[in-house]
Amino acid sequence: MALPVPRPATLLSPVRSPGISIVIPIFNEEAVLPELLQRLGAVFDRQPEIAWTALLVNDGSRDRSAELIREHAARDSRFALIEFSRNFGFQAALAAGLAHAPGEAIVTMDADLQDPPELIPELVAKWRSGAEIVRAVRRSRQESGPRRFGMDLFHRLFGRIADFPIEANTGTFGLMSRSAVNAINRLPERNRFFPGLRSWVGFTTAEVIYDRKERAAGEPQQTLGRLIRYALDGIFSFSYLPLRLLTYTGGAVSTVGFALGCFFIIRRLLGIEVAQTGFTTLVTLVLFLGGVQLIGIGILGEYLARVYDEVKQRPAYLIKRTTGLG
Repeated sequence: MALPVPRPATLLSPVRSPGISIVIPIFNEEAVLPELLQRLGAVFDRQPEIAWTALLVNDGSRDRSAELIREHAARDSRFALIEFSRNFGFQAALAAGLAHAPGEAIVTMDADLQDPPELIPELVAKWRSGAEIVRAVRRSRQESGPRRFGMDLFHRLFGRIADFPIEANTGTFGLMSRSAVNAINRLPERNRFFPGLRSWVGFTTAEVIYDRKERAAGEPQQTLGRLIRYALDGIFSFSYLPLRLLTYTGGAVSTVGFALGCFFIIRRLLGIEVAQTGFTTLVTLVLFLGGVQLIGIGILGEYLARVYDEVKQRPAYLIKRTTGLG
């Protein structure tokens, strides 16, 4: 009986590199979108052997961002759009992009071009060399003033108090393999701190060093309030130190109070006159202890609020419309 002749599939179908998806949250980025789309297209054109896709997630923009992306997606099938029903926040937009990105490797980045798209091929090269997570580490950044001071302070503070080691000077920009993205997609939490989650899932990691540029156009869309909330999400999601500090503070105050009580009891037993406590001392002690208690209640409230968010089980985002997704 003659053996079947295998079909020469490798001769009929050329070998094609696996697809790369770029996930970019968008919120009121009308001013920067034309340059962003043009530079992404140029990166894709320089490596036509790779199946590139760019998935932009419109997080309830109030300008023409969604319209511009839809028009571009109609001309270039490599671009797709997800539109939320309202603004759900940057982390929700990032989660939606990761959940719908089709690539074997997924690049995440901001829309303001402070993270240069021209660095993406270098991230892909690290992935091809065996890394499943490639972090883009900032060697320098162009921000200045209170915004820069606050970011530097957060990175220094977070690096010291985090219970899990997280690389400093990293943000959204980076690449993850399909396995790493699937692991992150299985994490159900709603108050997300993406750099922490990316480090938490593990996998083989590599780094690419770059200089963070100035914003290409427009004004930053992340307000001070949003940045503070994002920092608090990182601290309360990856550190129990605030709770431990409450315990330490309570122990220290109790120890001092017990020592003072013993001190005055011994003086009374020895017949030494005890000086009357003045009004200033009494008020200072009451305000100090009251302040410690209020801070403690506030810290407990931050943790409890996040637990409440998880218990409600509301979806992190609602999608109104998609364009260009299969």
